[in-house]
Amino acid sequence: QVQLVESGGGLVQPGGSLRLSCAVSGVLFSTVAMGWYRQAPGKQRELVAAITRGGSTNYADSVKGRFTISRDNAKNTVYLQMNSLKPEDTAVYSCKTWIGILSTEYWGQGTQVTVSS
Repeated sequence: QVQLVESGGGLVQPGGSLRLSCAVSGVLFSTVAMGWYRQAPGKQRELVAAITRGGSTNYADSVKGRFTISRDNAKNTVYLQMNSLKPEDTAVYSCKTWIGILSTEYWGQGTQVTVSS
């Protein structure tokens, strides 16, 4: 059974930093791509960053230069380092993976990030 568990969210002031973690079980982690998504109130969920099994990354334009996605295959964990946070980064952040020929999606439960003074 595939499980994704996020942690690391919280309340931070503008300009601050947070690191989110997503621990994955039930799949050979090194063989799957991972993504971080976010959904703000009243808005559609959007892709924030993704990392392939080979370590290639891509980012939403709104977070380029501020956020970094990385993975530790030994720990079955993907990270999202978020720096220079802005109020508009406030959202529920969730990690996702895709498995199999049908690219079946698996999601974590999400973690709240609030950027406010």
